[in-house]
Amino acid sequence: MLQTIYDWIFQNYIELAAVISGFIYIYLSVRQNIWLWFFGIITSVLYIYVYFVSKFYADMSLQFYYVFISIYGWFAWYNGKKNNPDKKFSVTRTNFKTASILFFITVLLFLFYILILKQTDTTIPFGDAFTTSVSITATWMLTRKKIEHWILWIIVNIISIGLYFHKELYPTVILFCVYTIIAVIGYLEWKKEIR
Repeated sequence: MLQTIYDWIFQNYIELAAVISGFIYIYLSVRQNIWLWFFGIITSVLYIYVYFVSKFYADMSLQFYYVFISIYGWFAWYNGKKNNPDKKFSVTRTNFKTASILFFITVLLFLFYILILKQTDTTIPFGDAFTTSVSITATWMLTRKKIEHWILWIIVNIISIGLYFHKELYPTVILFCVYTIIAVIGYLEWKKEIR
């Protein structure tokens, strides 16, 4: 039994490292700690490999986006605080115009990913395309500290749990269960700041 556990850990150590880094990332996100972006980069680099092996191609491409958006987010949060040293970079709501543009972009991304994924050997093109396109939007909203990004994450996380379970990525299933709970907590915490 112990040997089986050891073998499983040895075979899945990259995914486990990604999960641990992901836990740190989401905790720092709720706390609005700028170091979340560092752990976002680490998590994304590790998941590039995990998703490639699991044939989650859209999610794999999303991890490349996360690396770059994490760098952007790090600078955006740093400059937001630097420009207003007495306060944190403030949480805001998304106005109707921005929400409409983001919705349109998300739909275009979804259609783009569907076209690409239909040409691959993935077994879940629609789920992969949906979670990827919405995640791109939600991450950009996080860089701007838009509270509604938490709502998008709740939706993405719930759908992702089913997808990852289907692909037998069990540590990632656990991570996304925790992500869902923390997204609810994050929304409630950030909502206090808006008041």
